Amino acid sequence: MLDFLWQGYGCPGLSILSHALVGAEIARVDASCCTFALVHSSLCMSTIGMLGNEEQKQKYLPSLARFDTIGCWALTEPAYGSDASSLNTTAVKVEGGWLLNGQKRWIGNATFADIVVVFARNTQTNQINGFIVKKGTPGYRATKIENKIGLRIVQNGDIIMKDVFIPDEDRLTGINSFQDTNKVLAVSRIMVAWLPIGVCMGVYDICYRYLQERKQFGAPLAALQINQEKLVRMLGNIQAMFLLGWKLCKMYESGKMTPGQASLCKAWNTLRARETVALGRELLGGNGILSDFLVAKAFCDIEPIYTYEGTYDINTLVTGREITGIASIKPSASGKIKGFTASQK
Repeated sequence: MLDFLWQGYGCPGLSILSHALVGAEIARVDASCCTFALVHSSLCMSTIGMLGNEEQKQKYLPSLARFDTIGCWALTEPAYGSDASSLNTTAVKVEGGWLLNGQKRWIGNATFADIVVVFARNTQTNQINGFIVKKGTPGYRATKIENKIGLRIVQNGDIIMKDVFIPDEDRLTGINSFQDTNKVLAVSRIMVAWLPIGVCMGVYDICYRYLQERKQFGAPLAALQINQEKLVRMLGNIQAMFLLGWKLCKMYESGKMTPGQASLCKAWNTLRARETVALGRELLGGNGILSDFLVAKAFCDIEPIYTYEGTYDINTLVTGREITGIASIKPSASGKIKGFTASQK
């Protein structure tokens, strides 16, 4: 359970379902604002709360909970996205701490975050460890990625680290392998699965009002049968997405949620969201491509949501491995693809 995030350390004490509902309502207005908050809370704060020691929780979580400090989470690298466990960033043990060297990419909030949770490979153990890097640390540099088509408010960044010294007290002692990192990813996918629900609710709101107000052929657009069918399909998708998200939260609260179930919800909800926002764009006709009506913005915003926190394809493979017991494919050293079992992972 993520009690640390909703109880104590200055946090309000909400359940994960309440937290998800708040996120969906923010996304209903703006997906970028919701993404900013999720990077800050569901990734950065969750990692410190789940995998940090008591001293680290007391030191960092209260100010993060108040938004006095902003956090981000750096796992993905230029060469390793879906295959994040193969990351190249290194952590070398030195007297009193660690030296980090490497690059990260697509890191939300990176350009202005006060603290960054960075994942690096321990050169002594070859395992993934986690570190808290403070803004302004010598050797750390973050630059904004330009020309995104979606989530444009979110400042995704490229991070370069050259001999960045991290004191021992800022090594997250609960991260000793990539399996520890997966504990955070599984939970954050719950929250990300609710983000497209909020986006689609916002699109539905706009389309409903638009069809009632705009007239063609002497009647409101809402009077056309084909428009009613599209509106009903949008509403059906939203309700199905909501119920799947609700079930996932209840499974988590009862301790029965699995990574495959979290991946299924994230993959399926974002797939349905793509269909829903596309229907909304159609309903607005030419106005559907204008950012003034916000449906076009949502149409673009859903694309990065479909991809981040595990692409649709990767999440389906996570779930497929769980239900069959067989991992689908693994590249060999020669570059050829061969089948392999879960025990060979």
